Amino acid sequence: MTSVWIVLFRGVGGKTQLPVKRLRDALTAGGFEGVATYINSGNAVLRSTLQRPAVSRKIADICSREFGFEKDVHLRSLAEWRELIANNPFPEAVSVPKFLHAAVLADPPEEGRVETLRGYAAAGERIEIVGTVAYLHTPAGFGTSKLAEKFDRGIGVANTARNWNTVIKLEELARQASRGN
Repeated sequence: MTSVWIVLFRGVGGKTQLPVKRLRDALTAGGFEGVATYINSGNAVLRSTLQRPAVSRKIADICSREFGFEKDVHLRSLAEWRELIANNPFPEAVSVPKFLHAAVLADPPEEGRVETLRGYAAAGERIEIVGTVAYLHTPAGFGTSKLAEKFDRGIGVANTARNWNTVIKLEELARQASRGN
């Protein structure tokens, strides 16, 4: 059975680059189908008959060999991504999508860590965990938020975050891939 996977690379940007055209070409040459990328910050969508662990290993091997990239790769199925969207605890925040982020977590965080992070939240900022997704609403801006600044280390588990614009675009690309486009 063929599955559609949303691929989130951690730590892309700044010194670490994954050029999107080369990434698309490398993933396609590696046997993945329907490969699409979205902006130069570590996002891809693809189809494969392989199971999640094999897809993850293969992508990591391709990135190591082709790009010298040795960072975390997070995979979510289209169904899991749709669930991520549906479970958004801050639906009113989608009206300004650059201030709403979803962070895919490798594992559920310890509750004490989430409470500590809440202590950094400025007025109006919020964080909620649903399963292995952290939702952050930073209405004054992610880049100036103390909560956002402390999140990565403070959450205590491997993660990678995307703003809501990217979340919606990746769902659209995954939907297209599921139709064979």
